[in-house]
Parts: sequence; structure tokens; C-alpha cells
Amino acid sequence: MARPRRNWIQEERRRTLGDWVAFCPSCGHVARYFEEHEELRATACPQCATTLLARCPGCDARLPSAFQVACEACGAELRPNELFGGAIRRPGR
Repeated sequence: MARPRRNWIQEERRRTLGDWVAFCPSCGHVARYFEEHEELRATACPQCATTLLARCPGCDARLPSAFQVACEACGAELRPNELFGGAIRRPGR
């Protein structure tokens, strides 16, 4: 199920810290980047060398949150909802 549009606080945070994220599905490393610098971002995790996930494999949408377990645009699963033995997101979020 697609999520509702993001609110203004989330949009301001993105403009300050970086528009989008790329994360490692193996170890959880996260790198934020600005849209205009997407081609400069790292493609492999500096900690474990796994390919960083920066776009949804289902619809190619960019990822706005390091805590995403499903794509906001199409609902495709991005990774399991657990990392290091704990839930990444609470159920229903």
C-alpha cells in the first residue's frame, strides 16, 4: 500500500541533510545524498562492500528514509523489518 505524502518537516530535513538515502541491506550503513549529486554517491558499502540500495528495485523510486522497509511509491519490500535483532520500523508504520 502506498504511503501518504510526506509532511513539511520531513521535506525541510531532506533539503538540509540530503534529498535521498542509499543504505546497505546487510549491515545498515546509510549515506544521504542530494539529488543533483546522485552520480557521485558511493555504490558499495564502505563497511562490508555490499551494493548500496538507493532506488526501489520494483519501480526505481528514490528512497527518502533510512528506516524504510517498503517502497513508499509501490509498496515493494526493500529489506526485512529487522536488523541486528531489532525491528527497524514499528508494525503499521
